[in-house]
Amino acid sequence: MTSENADPVAIDSEIVETLDEDNILTRDFVARVLDAVEDGDVAEVQRLVEPLHEADIADLLEQTPSDRRGPLAVAMGEYMSAEVLAEINDWVREDIIDALPAAQVADLAGQLDTYYAVALLQDLAEDAQQPVLAELDPEDRAVIEDALSYPEESAGRIMQRELVAVPEHMTVGQLIDYLRDNHDLTTEFWEVFVVDPQHKPVGTCKLSWIMRSQRKVPVSEIMKREQTLIPVDMDQEEVALRFQKYALISAAVVDDAGRLVGVITADDIVHIIQEEADEDFLQLSGAGEGDINEPIADSYRSRVRWLIANLGTAMVASFIIAQFGAAIETMVALAVLMPIVASIGGNAGTQTLAVTVRALATNQLTQSNTVRSIWREIRVALLIGGTIAVIAGLGAGAIFGNWTLAAVIGAAILCNITLAGLSGVAIPVLLDRLDQDPAVSSSIFVTMITDSMGFLIFLGLAVFSGLAG
Repeated sequence: MTSENADPVAIDSEIVETLDEDNILTRDFVARVLDAVEDGDVAEVQRLVEPLHEADIADLLEQTPSDRRGPLAVAMGEYMSAEVLAEINDWVREDIIDALPAAQVADLAGQLDTYYAVALLQDLAEDAQQPVLAELDPEDRAVIEDALSYPEESAGRIMQRELVAVPEHMTVGQLIDYLRDNHDLTTEFWEVFVVDPQHKPVGTCKLSWIMRSQRKVPVSEIMKREQTLIPVDMDQEEVALRFQKYALISAAVVDDAGRLVGVITADDIVHIIQEEADEDFLQLSGAGEGDINEPIADSYRSRVRWLIANLGTAMVASFIIAQFGAAIETMVALAVLMPIVASIGGNAGTQTLAVTVRALATNQLTQSNTVRSIWREIRVALLIGGTIAVIAGLGAGAIFGNWTLAAVIGAAILCNITLAGLSGVAIPVLLDRLDQDPAVSSSIFVTMITDSMGFLIFLGLAVFSGLAG
């Protein structure tokens, strides 16, 4: 079945579907393209990719094995465009840039918006970056080098230099004439920034205000003086939070002296929000960058560290269990039930941890409401723990016919879930106060606490109650 958006591509006497019903390139089409590359048939490669949208060409490159992406990019010629490069996954982009001549990479970078051009060049090694910069037009090179001078993931890296700024003494008519007569101005903008003689922003004018005002009206009378200014060195995650909080369409970026140096728009922020959300999720799971195109060695290094840390926490839990070996030998039911205590506690801790990390990331959890938030999570944990404890206790009593054992597992689950709630909020808050990313290592500590303390509480109560000795 061919998608409504898919144009079948004729190859000799056969018809090969380009896209399936999910708008994904078909395996047969990808194979045909790669066979043409293998045969050195450049004309056939270009004929096949010519009807594709830039996003589909990017998908084609991402579905191609790493060692064949370079030859495919070279064979595509003019269809290896700047728009395609902007759509491509970061890891795939590196393979392609390594295969293309520096002059072609520079030409593509010069066609991109500053944000994408900087993203293209910032991951290149120094020896690969310099030849590309040398091929750029002096103006483009100066802009990109200026962006690269700012810290990674800062407003200076993601801002656009292309904006419209005018003095406040202009009239609306003069402004409209200025916009019409200056063809070098950026063609996409939502508002005009008004600046003083020192080039410091003093207000903004939406295009709708400009178009609805009389020509003789001074810009200073229709501009909005209150505005959200973004420091050039502000972290991109904080920038995204400001856009969300104040519902911004665009915002001026200023340097240390308060001068206007760029603009960030809502469409720039959409990428940042997605990146930050993916990053926090993957860090919580210990999956590194979590990209299927990431080199195997990088995936190994990022994941194995996490699992080694988990192995250490598991050994702590095993040590605690070993101290109660005699008690477990006298009552097998303890060995059967104790994984339940740790598992339930771990899941409860993960729930609280996810809520807390998100609250920290979105600035919902601050110093002013930390104590209240911790107390809230403890109360939630007590309610959940009480419910699960009753259910587990009744189940254990019915199965084993031992109501002392039922009381022990119920009490252990209640204590462990309460401890999980406390640690799930306290640990990420503490790491955040220590300027550490709570998404990176919080789950290791929470898991260690819920596993180790879960076993200790359950087995300790069993010995204390006389169930085992």
